[in-house]
Amino acid sequence: MSDARSAIIARAARELGDGMCVNLGIGMPTLLANHVGDRRGLMLQSENGLLGIGPYPLDGEEDADLINAGKETVTAVPGASFFDSAESFAMIRGGHIDLAVLGGMEVSQDGDLANWMIPGKMVKGMGGAMDLVSGAKRVVVLMEHLTREGEPKVRSACTLPLTGRRVVNRLITDLATFDFPTEGGMVLAELEDGVTLEQLRASTEAEFAAV
Repeated sequence: MSDARSAIIARAARELGDGMCVNLGIGMPTLLANHVGDRRGLMLQSENGLLGIGPYPLDGEEDADLINAGKETVTAVPGASFFDSAESFAMIRGGHIDLAVLGGMEVSQDGDLANWMIPGKMVKGMGGAMDLVSGAKRVVVLMEHLTREGEPKVRSACTLPLTGRRVVNRLITDLATFDFPTEGGMVLAELEDGVTLEQLRASTEAEFAAV
């Protein structure tokens, strides 16, 4: 795992709390399963029908029938439950998910999220992100701050097809953490070690307040 991703996951782990029901989206968020620590009663949910995701299995201990939504082999903690997609999405749409941790392709200064497709590229489908951003009590997005080409992914307005409008509560990148207050706007919450405010503004298309 790159240093950037390691920093994002380490910061995102601080969002997990005792007794929470947390959905882990496909991609970077699934890595949080290895960072639960000693949080009591925390249950990780995968939209394909598992409540109680454990850490990734050791080499040679994988069970091909036990996978997360990203088709990766996982483990299950004691007391885990298995169910079909209808039950899983009833949990999501019924407001029973305390926190959804999702990957992102772009996030706007208004809290809009684009994370399900790039036009012209083949996709298998929307997945569950559109349900999660509307059904979860809180949405945290994880993504690297810049594209591989060095373009900003934190934008004034998303250029990719939207997953949801004004749905992001917190954005965590390898440079900073941002919040999106209910009254609107984007606020810098934390800078990563070694990153200056000037460097952050130069890497960010979106406008944000630094308090």
